Amino acid sequence: MKKLALLATSAAVLATFSYAKEINVGVVMAMSGPLAAYGQTTYEGIEFANSLQPKLKNGDTIKLILVDNKGDKVETANATTRLISSDKVVGILGALTSTNTSQVMAIAEKKSIPVIAPVATNDKLTENKKFASRVCFTDSFQGEVVANYALKDLNLKTAVVVVDQAQVYSLGLAKAFKESFTKNGGKIVKEIKVSSGDKDFKAVVSQIKAANPDFLFLPMYHPEVSMIARQAKQIGLSKPMFSTDGVANQTFIDLGGDAVEGHMFTDFFDYGAPPTGKSKEFIAAYAKKTGKEEVNSFVALGADAYNVMVDAMNRCENPSDSICINNAIKSTVNFEGVSGVINLDKTGNSTRSAVIKVVTNGKAVYKSTVNP
Repeated sequence: MKKLALLATSAAVLATFSYAKEINVGVVMAMSGPLAAYGQTTYEGIEFANSLQPKLKNGDTIKLILVDNKGDKVETANATTRLISSDKVVGILGALTSTNTSQVMAIAEKKSIPVIAPVATNDKLTENKKFASRVCFTDSFQGEVVANYALKDLNLKTAVVVVDQAQVYSLGLAKAFKESFTKNGGKIVKEIKVSSGDKDFKAVVSQIKAANPDFLFLPMYHPEVSMIARQAKQIGLSKPMFSTDGVANQTFIDLGGDAVEGHMFTDFFDYGAPPTGKSKEFIAAYAKKTGKEEVNSFVALGADAYNVMVDAMNRCENPSDSICINNAIKSTVNFEGVSGVINLDKTGNSTRSAVIKVVTNGKAVYKSTVNP
């Protein structure tokens, strides 16, 4: 009887896995071009999370299909259309910047395909969209964190804001910061507009020096911020500088050199202060595979975007049902992620903490955690 029971059980297991299939999940990411440092790091997290959890609980295998959008809007649109029409993906992870992610979400919305953004922070990104979600915080939260920390913890009362007018990311952050900073007693003594790709900031840093603020707020990406820091140092401008997650990578520090020593920025995660048990497990597995103990926050958020998608698929009777997957994503509560505990609301926005880091001796060092 025991032998018959064992054979029946084995047959049931074999029957289950004989029906197991491969399910495609798309990834739109900047693997080349000016945003490659971010895209490659984020995809590293997605890919590593997939290696740790390649199958669903029903035995289906998840196949990642990566398309490089080169950080370009047209390439992003083409990539998204191809993933949905040709590759028949059930969901998409990406893109990177808010501008390109908005493009992905607009196209996916029409086809009822859920999108989870790992790091796109613009407040309006998920507005009026049923199939758009993110695991990162929003610009308004990030801008408020900088404003409050500068005023209350550092006692900095006046600021110059340098904003990239070509990036909705930068514009949104600047707006949120200015509103919170002035509301709580701070003063914006000057706002200066620049554009992505600019390299000569001599006039900019001269204007900042003349304005003589307590500190600079630079809510932009690392190429421009590192050059502003270097050119500021050349004219003896040594005011405190504060940025956001757009500089949360070692490339920023390498480009800026000693000019970015003491530079502060907001980030999503710090491997030295793991917020969950999942964080510790992921850090240990990552160290074992790569030999590196340091886990970049974009790696962590890439992993979280993947893991939230997988968790949602596992909660669907049919894990290929994109509408069910989307509904499950939107009901994600107290999810133990690599970067922290994630709660998603019906709008697809995530409630989570932020961390503040400071560049010290050529490394980003954890300074504080700020809860919502």
